Amino acid sequence: MTRIPTKPEILDWIAANPTLTSKRDIAKAFGIKGAARIDLKRLLKELEAEGHLEKRKRSYRDPDRLPPVSVLQIKAPDGDGDLFARPLEWHGEGVEPLVLVIPRASDPALGEGDRILARLTPVQEADHNYEARLIRRIGTNPKRVLGVFRKGAEGGRIVPIDKSASTEWLVADAARHGAKDGELVEAEQAGPRNRLGLPKARIVNRLGDPSAPRAVSLIAIHQHGIPDDFPDAVIAEADACKPAGLKGRTDLRDLPLITIDPADARDHDDACYAQPDDDPNNPGGHVIWVAIADVAAYVRPGSALDREARNRGNSTYFPDRVVPMLPDRLSGDLCSLHEGVPRACIVARMRIDAEGMLIGHDFHRALMRSAASLHYGEVQDAVDGTPNDRTAPLLDPVLTPLFAAYDALKQARAHRQPLDLDLPERRIVLGEDGKVQSVAFRDRLDAHRLIEEFMVLANVCAAQTLIARRSPLLFRVHEEPSPEKLDALRETARAAGLTLAKGQVLQTRHLNALLNAAAGTDDAELINMSTLRSMTQAYYSPENFGHFGLALQHYAHFTSPIRRYADLVVHRALIAAHGWGGNRDGLQPDEIDRLEDTATHISDTERRSMMAERDTTDRYLAAYLSERVGNEFTGRISGIARFGAFAKLDETGADGLIPIRSLGREYFHFDREAGTLMGADTGLTIGIGQRVTVRLAQATPVTGGLELELLSVDDKTLPRGPTPARRKGGPRRGTTGARHKADKLKRKLRRRR
Repeated sequence: MTRIPTKPEILDWIAANPTLTSKRDIAKAFGIKGAARIDLKRLLKELEAEGHLEKRKRSYRDPDRLPPVSVLQIKAPDGDGDLFARPLEWHGEGVEPLVLVIPRASDPALGEGDRILARLTPVQEADHNYEARLIRRIGTNPKRVLGVFRKGAEGGRIVPIDKSASTEWLVADAARHGAKDGELVEAEQAGPRNRLGLPKARIVNRLGDPSAPRAVSLIAIHQHGIPDDFPDAVIAEADACKPAGLKGRTDLRDLPLITIDPADARDHDDACYAQPDDDPNNPGGHVIWVAIADVAAYVRPGSALDREARNRGNSTYFPDRVVPMLPDRLSGDLCSLHEGVPRACIVARMRIDAEGMLIGHDFHRALMRSAASLHYGEVQDAVDGTPNDRTAPLLDPVLTPLFAAYDALKQARAHRQPLDLDLPERRIVLGEDGKVQSVAFRDRLDAHRLIEEFMVLANVCAAQTLIARRSPLLFRVHEEPSPEKLDALRETARAAGLTLAKGQVLQTRHLNALLNAAAGTDDAELINMSTLRSMTQAYYSPENFGHFGLALQHYAHFTSPIRRYADLVVHRALIAAHGWGGNRDGLQPDEIDRLEDTATHISDTERRSMMAERDTTDRYLAAYLSERVGNEFTGRISGIARFGAFAKLDETGADGLIPIRSLGREYFHFDREAGTLMGADTGLTIGIGQRVTVRLAQATPVTGGLELELLSVDDKTLPRGPTPARRKGGPRRGTTGARHKADKLKRKLRRRR
């Protein structure tokens, strides 16, 4: 009688012979023939059911081991330049194994995101579990989807969370990575896209419950590919940093510089101080000091910290978390200008005259000690006459001179006339449970405007200094609107009874005149929104094309190197231009060579963060409003499309879609140039800026989608037109249902006669 091996014997054989794992191979190894194969099959099925083995076509393997030939995805190089890869065929319950790629001299260069087929060898190393040798590269960047997994009989489906995605994805049981029904997952396309049927996907990451508190920002982080986990080498470099000393720096520790930030700020990267200018040639003038954290002292060119900061491009801010550009050891500690602590900084010392015009400036690499960390509200209260215990001692020596300098800068601003849009900014407040507690609009205080004007002035000085010293740098560029967008704005203004002059070189003062003419009228919000839509998007460039919106010829970002890589580049350029510290941490030749690539990359990461922040806000608002489905809201039409209109709600600032199918029982003509929808029968015209009353029909937190039903336009109840034709022989578009019924009755009467 043939002896049937025990389960441990089978598992040991598979572990020792990973290339011989079919049922036939196992039977041959143990000399199993004939009817005994039935018992072997039963044992293998039991091992599969118990989770010890996983069936892959006609072979079995241990799910907690990788197959000897696997598909891998290359990660970014670590601090030592080693290439690690993530296994795309890992189905175990434990921690995903680490795979080190061992390249041969003849192998092609591999980069982050590349997918390869590789032969694996198990190893017992401290930092990896397998070593991989390239067999071939099999393609890069497969299509990815983020969605909710819905379990089915043979695997399941993924319902995308993207509002614009309507196609679900099929997931085979072997490709679901242990995902559970209702779980948020990240998946990638599996195999070629079929012309017929749903696309297939394999799950590569399980992200948990999409309805859990604080999962909203996590969705956006994964959806937009924002790096949110620092490599070990980056953390190690940050942890090894020591506070910069006084050597080679100007000692400004006795200068009463203060930081003014939001009440919940965790880091403080800028400080300021102002005093009357004692130069008799500048009567009524001011000296303004703006000190910025010296991030370049810690993030050296070519370091792991530098590579990761450039990769991220900027910090990304969500209502419940921040994805920082730099580790907390720097962003929250060494580079944060905390009260009473010596901190390295780069300081712009600027002189303005009594009308706020810049008459001189210079830069210093210094050591400062913040006299106070204040927030906007308490600073505003102090200058308005109600100081608290913290601000009272600072009112006369520090706060009053700051606001005196700001008063002068306001005159210069009025002369320059930067674009002055009035668009309130909303603020989402979360409770301790992670749910939206309230949605409010941020107050715009003079304390906010003071800091903004000081930062703008410091940014101008940085650009002017580097231009004068013929140093390469990154400019912040904002180009004027295109002629097509200006024509659309003129049409909107004309419809509101206003005028935007034509036939002259456009300047921001022309747009401000339009905005001022609309101020206080029912069309104010429409004109502000339309003006904003006409603007181009700002970007970074090594070429200087000016900043249209700020009405400035030379402008660069200098004031936030903790959260923007562009500012760090400008700091390095200043260090190199002044020859500070032997230029060890200044702008290097290889950085100069790739300034254009850097500008493009960080402009892209900035847009990525803006989209992620916007999507997160949409999801939080949808969750907040989901308990008020059926309620009525007032708002304004904020956009027009062929498939419907968008309305911005007054109460929360949330945008919702009014589908064209809900606009009434008539056909609507879409006019792209005019930006309107017009009913064929009623003549109802819907355009941007109109006041509307809507009913919330649906709110979907996982996608951030709001569906609205239009009730009235400009305080007039929505007229209802006829049902459009839906089959052959039905009424033509624009004919009434009543007329169609009458014609049908006449035909029946004729036949009877």
